[in-house]
Amino acid sequence: MASVQSLTSAVHQRLANALSAALPESADADPLLRRSDRADFQANGILALAKRAKANPRELATRVVAQVSAGDLIEDIEVSGPGFLNITVTDRAITDNLAARAADPAGRLGVPQTDHPGTTVIDYAQPNVAKEMHVGHLRSAVIGDSVVQLLEFTGENVVRRHHIGDWGTQFGMLIQYLDEHPHELDHKASEVSGEEAMSNLDRLYKAARKLFDADEEFKTRARRRVVDLQAGDAKTLAMWQKFVDESKIYFFSVFEKLDMEIQDADIVGESGYNDMLAETCRLLEESGVAVRSEGALCVFFDDIKGPDGNLVPLIVQKSDGGYGYAATDLSAIRDRVFNLKANTLLYVVDARQSLHFKMVFETARRAGWLNDDVTAYQLAFGTVLGKDGKPFKTREGETVRLVDLLDEAIDRASTVVREKAQDLSEEEIAERGAQVGIGAVKYADLSTSANRDYKFDLDQMVSLNGDTSVYLQYAYARIQSILRKAGERGPVAHPELALTEAERALGLHTDAFAETVREAAAEYAPHKLAAYLYQLASLYTTFYDKCPVLKAETPAQVENRLFLCDVTARTLHQGMALLGIRTPERL
Repeated sequence: MASVQSLTSAVHQRLANALSAALPESADADPLLRRSDRADFQANGILALAKRAKANPRELATRVVAQVSAGDLIEDIEVSGPGFLNITVTDRAITDNLAARAADPAGRLGVPQTDHPGTTVIDYAQPNVAKEMHVGHLRSAVIGDSVVQLLEFTGENVVRRHHIGDWGTQFGMLIQYLDEHPHELDHKASEVSGEEAMSNLDRLYKAARKLFDADEEFKTRARRRVVDLQAGDAKTLAMWQKFVDESKIYFFSVFEKLDMEIQDADIVGESGYNDMLAETCRLLEESGVAVRSEGALCVFFDDIKGPDGNLVPLIVQKSDGGYGYAATDLSAIRDRVFNLKANTLLYVVDARQSLHFKMVFETARRAGWLNDDVTAYQLAFGTVLGKDGKPFKTREGETVRLVDLLDEAIDRASTVVREKAQDLSEEEIAERGAQVGIGAVKYADLSTSANRDYKFDLDQMVSLNGDTSVYLQYAYARIQSILRKAGERGPVAHPELALTEAERALGLHTDAFAETVREAAAEYAPHKLAAYLYQLASLYTTFYDKCPVLKAETPAQVENRLFLCDVTARTLHQGMALLGIRTPERL
């Protein structure tokens, strides 16, 4: 099925045609149409056109109105103020458009897919081997997963990449410590869960770090072990692989709790680019992009300075021959551009790393790996804060473990579900509690613009009131309850019926779903979809309060209101899925 033209697009086209007829020299002029509280839409573009044409704006607006082909689309159009156009569409147009969306056999509600898809490699959800995931890992995972859903739904070819920290000095340190303290690994992997195994590894890592910082002889031995690792020493590699495998089991358990699908093939950590590092340095040095400075291979920039005011270089290779993050990130760019054939490289990474990525991207541009046809973009996100507005920590000042945070969200949500549950079993309450709790955490993150910090407040997140996922889930469940109670009476669109104000508002907003999805995908902005869905649920609440559904005045009105309920529910369900959030049938 072809995509359904939205009412906004249809009205825009009629006005553009009328503008061309009234003012032929401005054939490509934009009428600047937007939703309005004075009518369904308002067009403001005539003011600027009249100024350029040295015409009276109200007179020009009147000429445009005379050229508008209303048909079954436009109910009323009037000139307002200095030359605005206020447009009201017909009730029939609203219902017809929604019926066309509902009839989409692919279930996409008429949302179009791009005719010219590119390939986007999205780098997100980047935990570290041998370290427990903490609250700082939440945003990259949740935002990245939603952007993946949005891009794929709109037709883009998406390659997922989880750039896990699985290489470098910390592994020499950890392997050497365990080699010297074998009794401290007091478990067998088969006997404990992924979380317990990771807690053991995390404990070992902290002990190794403490010894590394305090004992120069151990530090020397640990650095020698890094060389062994990089050289492919069999024993060292085997221990490293064990750490990676146990960590992956843990990662998968956390992502499963987050209701996110992570494939092993998509996990390509720092070690995956190890064989490319020397060549990356050679290419940069031979091309003159990077130069040697005090033994290190550096890229210098005229406009990037540190806090002391001095120019800050990007160090690709250290003076001792070791490679830093820059070499790995630049090698990853080469792989993603030349092997994966990416058009866009998208990095969902903490805003505090913005300077690093600015330098890496500029280096790649100078090397010719990025250009007008291949772009890289950091989707920088802010910090998760506690209720006090400070970085989220435990009472002891420790970073909050992600699994603890998710478990508490599920417990809080299960309490809310149990209070509302009427005919749910304990098993169903547990399932709904997980869906509501995880949804609450995700929505709180996604409803905030990525680049802003946000406060983590579980009490607010699981509230049935306000801008929360629970409010949206409850609206969806309420609609499903009405549809079940309708029995044999099903949703049927009746375009011939007049609509109330609440029905019109709900219908017009529902019709804007495709445009919202397209905009959210193009701008990597899940928060715009979240805002749309909250408004949809709010308009449905108003409709529910003012428009009896099963007790409407006529059978046709019952069917039409059931239709409005159904298309609203389907829009909520699809929109929430694009945010990575479940919509339970019953709450």
